[in-house]
Amino acid sequence: MNFSTLKRPTAWIPLAMSLAALTTVIIHILRFGTAREPDEGTAAHLWQMLMAGQLPIIAFFAIKWLPRNPKTTFVVLALQALAGLAAAAPVFYLGL
Repeated sequence: MNFSTLKRPTAWIPLAMSLAALTTVIIHILRFGTAREPDEGTAAHLWQMLMAGQLPIIAFFAIKWLPRNPKTTFVVLALQALAGLAAAAPVFYLGL
């Protein structure tokens, strides 16, 4: 399988954004723990912006590359979805 599509910025930027969101959650947990806070902090807003900001990039990637190379594009979209779920899992599991 040819993964040259993964080298495109619209393919790897959402992966990097999900990794950054996951890193933000992990750092927040390590510094402050999992206790509920009365107000959402900077980490929560940064996580929200990273997760929401990647959606238009993923949509652009899918619209541009799906007709050209559907098999590889579906693989990259699956990787992006898994990365997004990995970034969201601690938030939903721990109720942060």
